[in-house]
Amino acid sequence: MSQASLVGEGMSTGYLSRLESGERRPTERAVAYLAERLGIDVSALAQGSDGRSLSQVLAAVTSAPPGVDDTAALSHAVDEDAGDDPAARWQALWLLSRAAGRNGDYQRERARLLELIELSDQLEAADLRARSHAQYARCLRALGDMRTAEPAAVEAVSIARTGDLPVADTLATLLVLISIETELGRLDEAGRHVDELERDLLPSVAPAQAAEALWTAAMVSNRQGDHAAAQARLESALDLVQGRDDLVLWTRLRAAATTAALQMSPPRVAAADRWLSEAASVLDLIGTPLQVQELRALQAHLAFHKGQLSKARTLSSALLAEKDLRLSYRDRVRLSVLDGRLSILDGRVDEGIGTLQRLGQQATESRNFDLAAHIWQTLATTLADVRPPQARVAEHGTSGPVAHSAG
Repeated sequence: MSQASLVGEGMSTGYLSRLESGERRPTERAVAYLAERLGIDVSALAQGSDGRSLSQVLAAVTSAPPGVDDTAALSHAVDEDAGDDPAARWQALWLLSRAAGRNGDYQRERARLLELIELSDQLEAADLRARSHAQYARCLRALGDMRTAEPAAVEAVSIARTGDLPVADTLATLLVLISIETELGRLDEAGRHVDELERDLLPSVAPAQAAEALWTAAMVSNRQGDHAAAQARLESALDLVQGRDDLVLWTRLRAAATTAALQMSPPRVAAADRWLSEAASVLDLIGTPLQVQELRALQAHLAFHKGQLSKARTLSSALLAEKDLRLSYRDRVRLSVLDGRLSILDGRVDEGIGTLQRLGQQATESRNFDLAAHIWQTLATTLADVRPPQARVAEHGTSGPVAHSAG
């Protein structure tokens, strides 16, 4: 059953997701309602702890057949754990943090990762410390908290290097740092790190990680304006991973490549259309709620670039109206930028300008400088499409959004 068909009219899918992840404890009324919807006795959902230790639950979770979701049981075991085995607790929290991230519950993931960092220090294990800090930085980036993400990523790279960790760990931490440097607008630093990973690290890693590295390098090339290099790197990354080897990564790379293609100048619409169609063929069948939302957002952007404004408007409006929107900060903002752009093109110019100005100021204040540049550029480009230059100068003067975008 889907979440929507299970909850019906008496419960939100967001509340059900939090029950499944262990973030919320169900009320008696919620248990009774779910039991009724499932056609089972309340006792089947209301049983207490089975008395197993965290290590036993962890063993059961890690050995479960594909498709079995024991996140709630593991979360309950962590809550009941006395903390006698820090290594087992670290592994459990790592699994829970990854599950929260896959669900788009970045606040929950952040809380788990903070405890992971403390446990890693307690265990004095360089590999666990590097991985905890790197994933923490990645989570903060998804939340749009670039002020905290950057030092966390720098610390992850430092731990990997001073701890003489394997190349795979060093590369993983460096990829997070490059992504953050790119969003901070520090393209020179990001470019130097890309040169380092391609020269010293890339030849020694497995194809899956090499594909992620090439995709990250393509993002830097894209921001530097070298779109031919960006597309070449994307094509190389996609060729490294086959669906039969890693379907999740295969799909994620195609969604990421779509994003990159649409951000090129001019946008590579045909390539984006092909890659997104390939990703959609999988995500429509087995995608998580977050992945489905990411797919719909990309479909809205693609529709806009194909000139299908009505479809873009329908998709973006439906997503932004969802009560349980799980997109990352960057994806949310880009979707809102599209919505503002469509407002301007629909004739609601002042409303659209206000939306884009607010988003641009927020992105700048939170140090998402690359995103802020995208917003101001979008505003300038859209106004150029709908208003003659004299009208824009008369209304906004030299200090208006067009001037900001030039900076």
